[in-house]
Amino acid sequence: MRMPSLLVMSALGGLACAPAEQPPGSTGPISVAEVGFATPEGMLHDPAADVYLVSNINGGPTDRDDNGFISRVAPDGNVSALKWIDGATDAVRLDAPKGMALRGDTLFVADIDTVRLFHRTSGTSLGAWGVPGATFLNDLAVGPDGTLYATDTGIRLTADGMQDAGTDAVYRFDGGQPIAVVSGAGLGRPNGIVADATGLTVATYGSGTVYRVDIATAARTPLTTPPEGRLDGIVALPGGEFLVSSWAGARVYRLGGAGAPVAVTDSVPSPADIAYDAKRNRLLIPVFTEDRLLFLPLGAR
Repeated sequence: MRMPSLLVMSALGGLACAPAEQPPGSTGPISVAEVGFATPEGMLHDPAADVYLVSNINGGPTDRDDNGFISRVAPDGNVSALKWIDGATDAVRLDAPKGMALRGDTLFVADIDTVRLFHRTSGTSLGAWGVPGATFLNDLAVGPDGTLYATDTGIRLTADGMQDAGTDAVYRFDGGQPIAVVSGAGLGRPNGIVADATGLTVATYGSGTVYRVDIATAARTPLTTPPEGRLDGIVALPGGEFLVSSWAGARVYRLGGAGAPVAVTDSVPSPADIAYDAKRNRLLIPVFTEDRLLFLPLGAR
């Protein structure tokens, strides 16, 4: 494995070697590249272990090739285990991992038409929950009551490109069984999802909209929409705001509050399923097409 390229970019655009640890409140972005990431799609901060988890598709997003893997990366950018969970091993099935979520000591990973379960600290496989009819499970979220939710973006990848599969849906899981909360082509290819006590907030790849889903009634309410579409990840910030990544805009936007959407990044190609490190007030971006990660401190709105 090649040595990591850890870059701390100064306000003047210069480069310096990364320190062993960026303290909370640090103003320096960190880029982690050339360490072996392979199509990094999702990131997640495990606050108990204080480690970043990275899902690597390692191939096509719908290829059933059993070579996807999950990496563990320290907050200073050092890769502690590139293939911590590795589909290439006999003990693990992992094809094209995307969104992740934690509940207690269980790590959930979206994988085409299956949610795979692993132990949070050991990485041991704990089973799988299939979703019949799903074509592109994408993001996961756990509500305050422990309910797991998943989005199906409703697409197929063919030789002719991306095609509508008509399976757009948001699922909740009851004892491992998927139940559609909402479904249908009108969902706009749901991608990123956040769950709270009363509802779900969904960012869409197809329509480029953000909407709220009421858990009790399944009613949808449109929210502020970023100026560019092809939305991917969404995370909640303290105070009720959200961060949403946009492939069309090559940026991450801050939504909510009284103001209009604000870009919190310069141009970042293919910002995928972003995450948030609350301890450091830091945005975590998997840069899908460049096999790298970007950690950015967030300022006040």
